[in-house]
Amino acid sequence: MKGFADRISTVEEYYFSAKLREVNQLIADGKPIINLGIGSPDLAPDRKVTEALKNTADNQQSHGYQTYIGIPELRASIAHYYAESYGVRLNPAKEILPMMGSKEAIMHLSMTFLNPGDQVLIPDPGYPTYASVTKLVGAEAIYYSLDLAKKGRPNLEELENSDLSKVKIMWINYPHMPTGAPGSREILTELVAFAKKHDIVLLHDNPYSHILTKEPISILSIPGANEVAMELNSLSKTFNMPGWRVGMLLGRADWISEVLKVKSNMDSGMFLGIQKGAIAALNLGESWFSDLEHVYQSRRKLVWKLADKLNLSYSTTDSGLFVWCKVPEGKTADQLVDELLYDKNIFITPGKIFGSQGEGYVRFSLCMPEFKILEAINRIKI
Repeated sequence: MKGFADRISTVEEYYFSAKLREVNQLIADGKPIINLGIGSPDLAPDRKVTEALKNTADNQQSHGYQTYIGIPELRASIAHYYAESYGVRLNPAKEILPMMGSKEAIMHLSMTFLNPGDQVLIPDPGYPTYASVTKLVGAEAIYYSLDLAKKGRPNLEELENSDLSKVKIMWINYPHMPTGAPGSREILTELVAFAKKHDIVLLHDNPYSHILTKEPISILSIPGANEVAMELNSLSKTFNMPGWRVGMLLGRADWISEVLKVKSNMDSGMFLGIQKGAIAALNLGESWFSDLEHVYQSRRKLVWKLADKLNLSYSTTDSGLFVWCKVPEGKTADQLVDELLYDKNIFITPGKIFGSQGEGYVRFSLCMPEFKILEAINRIKI
C-alpha cells in the first residue's frame, strides 16, 4: 500500500458522521437521548409526494437510467416554483440543473470553477462543507466574518482591504446556517456589486428560504445577479425530503453547461419516482408553507424556553431551522454540550464546528416534536 491521496489529509470526517455514531451508541446502551443537534426534518412529505413515488415505482417502465438533466416536467416545475416563490423567471431547458442534493452540488461547482491555488471566500461561521470541499479540490479557504446585528451582512470593508486577486468564488447563505441571520435584498445587492467589481463567482446556498422567513429571497431576483451569481436550492428542508436527495442549481446557461460536464461524469441521474415526487412537492402551493411555518414557530418558542433555562442568549428575529445561542460567561460551549449529553441525555451542537467565530456558541435544531422539546425543558433543573 503506497498511501492515500494527499487531499485526504486536508479534511476530517464530517462532524455529524462521527458524533452521531457516539449518540447512536448511547441510544443503543439505553440512554433516552433527545437529539436537538442535527437538522434533519422529522416531519413527513405531503401524501401527494409519496403517492407520486409509489405510482411511478409500480410502473415497470420506470426503472431505467434517467437523463443527467432531469425530465422536462421536473425542470418546468422548478421554473414554476421559482416564479411563484421568488419572482424569478428561468429557462427550464438552459438555466436549471436538477442535482442529487445541494451538498453534492457544492462539490460539482467547486470542481467546475476551482484550480489548485485558487482562493474561496467562506463565511465564518458557516456550513463546514464549503471549506472541506474547497480543500479537497486543492483550493484555499479564506474566511470572512458576518455582522449578526446587521442581518448577517459580510464585513465587506475588511475584504476590500485584502488581496482578492486569487479569489475565484464566494459562498453566501441566507437565511444563514448556523446562525439564522436572515440576510436582506440590500445585502444581496451589495454582494452582487462586490462580485462584479472583483470578478468573483457568487454562489448562494438557499435551502432555508421558506423556514420562518417573512419573505423568501433568491439572489437571482437581484438586478444584475444573473451575470455573476448562481443559486443552489433543495427540497430537503422546505418539503421534508432530506433522504430523497433532490437539489437544484440555477443560473447562467453557459455556467450550467460547464457544471454538467462534471455532473455527467459523476452520476447517472435520479430515479424517475424521486423526480415525480419532487414535481408533486414543488406544486403543493402556499398552504404547505403556511402549515410548516406554524409547526416551526411553535417549536422555536419552546427551544427559546429551553435556552432561557440554560441562561443562553439568542435573537428572536432570525430565520431558518435552528436557534443560535451564546453561552454565558464562565462556561464553555464544550462544557455545556457535554453536560447536556452525558448528564441530561440531550444532544446539541457546539458552534465551533462551523468556524472560529462559532466558539462560545451552541446550535439547537427545530427538527424534534414539541413533546420531546418539552421533555428536554423538564430535564433542566433551575
